Amino acid sequence: MLRPFKLDSAAGIGAIVLWSATFGVARTLSEQVGPLTAGTAVYLVGGLFFLLRLTLAPGRRRRIAQLPRTYLFGCGGLFVGYTAAIYMAVGLAQTREQLVEIALVNYLWPALTVVSSLPLLKQRATWWLVPGTLLALSGVFLVITPKDNVSWATFTYHARSNPAGYGLALAGAVAWALYSTLARRWSVTGAGGAVDLFIPASGLVLLALRVIFPESTIWTTRAGIEAVTLGTITSVAYLLWDLAMRRGNLLFVAACSYFTPLLSTVVSCLYLRVAPPPTLWIGCGLLVAGSLVTWQSVSGSSRSLHYTALSQNSTTSPY
Repeated sequence: MLRPFKLDSAAGIGAIVLWSATFGVARTLSEQVGPLTAGTAVYLVGGLFFLLRLTLAPGRRRRIAQLPRTYLFGCGGLFVGYTAAIYMAVGLAQTREQLVEIALVNYLWPALTVVSSLPLLKQRATWWLVPGTLLALSGVFLVITPKDNVSWATFTYHARSNPAGYGLALAGAVAWALYSTLARRWSVTGAGGAVDLFIPASGLVLLALRVIFPESTIWTTRAGIEAVTLGTITSVAYLLWDLAMRRGNLLFVAACSYFTPLLSTVVSCLYLRVAPPPTLWIGCGLLVAGSLVTWQSVSGSSRSLHYTALSQNSTTSPY
């Protein structure tokens, strides 16, 4: 009995590790071909895989056909919007160091998911939700504040240096929080999610944006390898997460997913060869702690419903 448990739960950890590599690789790919081209290539590669899976799995097609149109178009729109916002934010980062900051702003989504679940899913939370949310926001404050002068003035000055980049990262966090919440509200028990459609749809939308907004693109062997690798990472990560949500220990895997910001920062810094200041690491720690506190603030009965919904819709953990 222990072996399947370990393997299925380990699949969730594998998905978290793969997602943690996304921002670093997406940045180097965007530097070569442009952010819209990078996103298009990655999601078309992943989309081809999922469309092939749909072709070979008629049962999965029938389950997706059972999903409400509200879910398909509402959550699909949020999924595509999140993807476009994040890739544009990655491309707008003025430096690789700023890319790490933008990635951490995106990781506000766990805390925002808990907050949005209160009105949208009628969940209940303890008073710990307030300090948890404040901890997460304080982490982002430190991340965007230069190390030599931590103050509100320097925070706003630094944020205004790239309002589009930080704004898109925040918009992405809000979009994914709403997606994660509404997917549980609008989906159908036992039908699963529709990531098989959402990923190729993201690729097509990014392709349309690439046509509307041309960008300088230089394809090299490295760029091609990174595009295929990142598309494969995206596909495999979602498959592993789906396995973990269906057969693994939901409590254990969900708790581990809250450490994704820290792991993503480590991987991005190593891959991009950047050395962030101590304030960024402190901010990252506060963001992780705040997310965990907000998650724990949900009452026991509501958290049980959260795990059940999470297993039924296995696409609620992005990069």
